[in-house]
Order: sequence, then structure tokens, then C-alpha cells
Amino acid sequence: MDSAAHLPLIELLGIAASASLLAGWRMYLVVLATGLAMRTGYVPLPDHLDGLQVLASPWVLGAAGLGALAEFFADKVAWLDSLWDAVHTFVRPVGGALLALAIVDPGDPAMQVVAFLLGGGGALAAHGAKAGARAAINTSPEPVSNVAMSTLEDAATVGILWVVYEYPWAAAGVAAVLLALTVWLVLTLRKLVRRVLGGRTVPPPAGA
Repeated sequence: MDSAAHLPLIELLGIAASASLLAGWRMYLVVLATGLAMRTGYVPLPDHLDGLQVLASPWVLGAAGLGALAEFFADKVAWLDSLWDAVHTFVRPVGGALLALAIVDPGDPAMQVVAFLLGGGGALAAHGAKAGARAAINTSPEPVSNVAMSTLEDAATVGILWVVYEYPWAAAGVAAVLLALTVWLVLTLRKLVRRVLGGRTVPPPAGA
């Protein structure tokens, strides 16, 4: 990521949106990867993003590391991952909202409110799509698909974060793709639920 003093608004919003949406998948991993990148100097932040420096704190890195480690294993055990997702239904949206809040310009209160609301909403939508998809995958009796999907989410989160921080001009496009994927997953899951519920027939009364 370029160490320019300021980034264009579209790039800032793209980074905020991407980080928030990814937090809906892997909040701890997003915080850990961002904090490590900043602590090692790989991500030199613009002046008005100093609020994110807290992520490089050893305490924050330690907490995020423990959370990421626990999530790494919990997410690969069928149905335990759904329980983990249920527990984090509140945590991930709040984390996504706070990430977006720290990224946008603190000198613009209106933009801060918008970032907080949209960041939380984006993280909640991504979380819902992820949790629903994993619940559907868990219906499969074999464990391979669950482990494969979880590993793919881990790799995709780190890879997408790298693209966003290394090429901030592409962040808006990345966010748009993530949002489109989230919407597609939500609509697909909705159709699946309707199909399952619609396929249930009410048995006829006895003696009919």
C-alpha cells in the first residue's frame, strides 16, 4: 500500500467496505493480518488512518491471534462451526463496523456514521451468508467439503486483504465483488430454504 498522506475517498471506502465484509467471514483473522502487516511496516498507513494503529498493539495482536486460532479449528468441525457462527452473530457485525469507523476520515462525522452503519450492515450480511452456506454444507455426511470450504475462506481472506492493502485503487472493485457474492449466497440460500419447506407435504388425516 502506498504511504501517501491521503487516499482518495473511493479508495478509503473500498478498503473500509472490503475489511468489513471480510470481517463477516473471519473477523479475528482480518484484525490479526492487518495488525501484523502494520507492525512489520508492510502497510504504512496514511496520516488520517492512525486510528488503525491500535491493531498493531501486542495486546490486540495476542487477543486476535487466540481468536483466529480457535476459529481456525472450530470452523473445520461440522456443526461446531455453526455454533461458533451463532455466537459471533453480534461480534462480527460490531467488529466490521468498528473497522470501517477507524478507516474513514475522523474529521467528517457524517462519513463516520455512514461508515459505522454500512460497515456493520455489510459484516452482518457477509456473516449471514457465510453461516447459512456452512449450515447447508454441514448437511453432507462427509467432512471433506466442510474442511475444504473453511480452508478456502482462510486463504481467500488473507489473499483479498493483501490485494486491498497493496493495491488500494482496486479496493472498491474488490468490495463490489464481495458484496455481489454475499447477495448471491443470500438469494441462493433463500431459494434452497423455500424449496426444502415447499417440498414438505402435510400428511392426509387418518382414514382419509
